[in-house]
Amino acid sequence: MQIDLNLLTLFAAVAETGNFRAAADRLGVTRSAVSQGVQRLEAALGQALFLRTTRSVRLTEAGERFLTQVSTPLAEIASAIDVASGSAAEPRGLLRIAATSIAERFLSGPLIASFSEAYPGVTLDVTVTDLEFDIVAAGFDAGVRLGEVIERDMIAVPLTGDQRQIAVATPGYLARHGTPEHPRDLVRHRCIGWRPQPDTAPYRWEFEKDGHAFDVSVEPQITTNDMLLMLRTALAGAGITFGIEETFQPYLERGDLVAILDDWLPPFAGFFLYFPSRRTVTPKLRALIDHVRRHREGAKSG
Repeated sequence: MQIDLNLLTLFAAVAETGNFRAAADRLGVTRSAVSQGVQRLEAALGQALFLRTTRSVRLTEAGERFLTQVSTPLAEIASAIDVASGSAAEPRGLLRIAATSIAERFLSGPLIASFSEAYPGVTLDVTVTDLEFDIVAAGFDAGVRLGEVIERDMIAVPLTGDQRQIAVATPGYLARHGTPEHPRDLVRHRCIGWRPQPDTAPYRWEFEKDGHAFDVSVEPQITTNDMLLMLRTALAGAGITFGIEETFQPYLERGDLVAILDDWLPPFAGFFLYFPSRRTVTPKLRALIDHVRRHREGAKSG
């Protein structure tokens, strides 16, 4: 049985986006072309790969198995094409990155801006998400996350040095409600918490002292999946919030926020740019890796 390999690319795009229109936009074709292509593939295979409703498109069990089997070969073919076509030219093409929302050093702007200026042939598509998933199956070239949550079969390039989470509030809030002296005092305070998605419990704030690690369920009065909203709400005096120190640093320096409970918040391994070890590093990804390394060295020397 012979199958047009272009149909596999259509299938993978629909599987990754969960939407025919989004897949068409990614591939630069019409929605009908994607729909008809998937129908031809299903007819050739003799089984349905997607369950379609008026509101959603999701993989069947057969579709899940098929995606697992074809995603790595498709990625390797794409990498081989990039390497072959870019061996004697400037890096170019679409580079898709999945970055956690707390990666301030990566998302703050200068690193991305300087990369785009240095490599005008590369189109950088950054998805900010705190969901954990297989970046290869989802069609990403690389990701940015804290080192402690990166899978061991990935290659990780340091983006930052050690990081630290801290608890902060405005001086006005602390004057009105008092300053916690122990992490467990937080349960008596108004807290602004974080959750990655609506159907998960709020993140439990983690502390450590004298080698003893523990967490506190603060039962936040305000919960969001957006770090910027957490920051703005804390700056408005609504309560105590918790996050990566880099995010709060400018406001700490100006005195808009005050750090509390420092003795219980030691540093840990920071952020890394990571990518699969089994995939050939394309010129565009190699350019980003080298740029990250140069940017980090410049930050250290500065």
